[in-house]
Amino acid sequence: MQVALVGVGQAGGKVVERLARFDAEMGFDAVVGAFAINSARADLRSLEVVETQLVGQDRVGGHGVGGDNELGAEVVRSDVDEILAGLDGHVTSRAEAIWIVAGLGGGTGSGGAPVLAAELGRIYDVPVYALGILPGRNEGALYQANAGRSLLTLTREADATLLVDNDAWHESGQSVEDAFESINERIAQRVGLLFAAGETTEGVGESVVDTSEVINTLRNGGTAALGYASAPAATESAENVTVTTSVARNALLTGTSLPEATEAEAALLVIAGAPDRIPRKGVEKARRWLEEETGSMQVRGGDFPLDSDRLAALVLLAGVERSDRVESFVERAREATREVERTDHAEQFADDRLENLF
Repeated sequence: MQVALVGVGQAGGKVVERLARFDAEMGFDAVVGAFAINSARADLRSLEVVETQLVGQDRVGGHGVGGDNELGAEVVRSDVDEILAGLDGHVTSRAEAIWIVAGLGGGTGSGGAPVLAAELGRIYDVPVYALGILPGRNEGALYQANAGRSLLTLTREADATLLVDNDAWHESGQSVEDAFESINERIAQRVGLLFAAGETTEGVGESVVDTSEVINTLRNGGTAALGYASAPAATESAENVTVTTSVARNALLTGTSLPEATEAEAALLVIAGAPDRIPRKGVEKARRWLEEETGSMQVRGGDFPLDSDRLAALVLLAGVERSDRVESFVERAREATREVERTDHAEQFADDRLENLF
């Protein structure tokens, strides 16, 4: 799948940068354009391989929107003509889909991503997908509330929304900064492989995945999740039947971007590795198991030929909004919204020496 990437906000810009780097380093040529917008000038300065654009300068002077996603939506909406002009050289005729990437807990990303999804969907005739990053449980009530509102709107405006839970793809015991770094690396590797499926081949697979398989899996919209797992492979394909079924199981049960999201309306299984190490019997067994586990009769499958001594499984799940993980997040966001609304910030400054400003 050849994609144009648009990062919105701090997290969105960083992930787009990592995706562009990963694609270039692997030589996949799946990323045909990479662009990042933000209302905070300092966050854009750290990006090196993507073109950037500052938005909302008239409103916030390059200092960001301070976690206010309503303001984030306003500044993106007010500068949308300039954003579209900046995108001209990135969304080319080669692009088979546009992916908007944003952290859903902050201000610019969570507010601006739905605005941009609606505008790009109106203008372009290729699918406009979103890659949304959900805040972890310990990231504070404001982030949870922002993400709840943003997710509700984004899933309506984008053709499909792939979710990554910040609690899913990092190692325990990491600092917050290190956790974000490892999460971004894992997103780049796993989502980057999904983009590259069908674009680059080392050898010839028997049933190679192409762009249409990804698009058809996401056709019904809603929310999606991505699972990944890999393991060393034997040189003979007949010896890798168990390896293939094992990595498919691990990708779904322990390696998804939304832990515990296993039921889906549709799914796509991609087995990546050297063609002569991929067993047809193993792929078919894994696909049948995925049908049973997800409860879906729309399970597509195929190969991603790749020069490697390992076999990896990518599992794309579509229509996971009824999963326990999504429902628990939505309830957490509702409670966080009530908590934010209950907070009277004036109480924090109760002091007889101060008077109300108005």
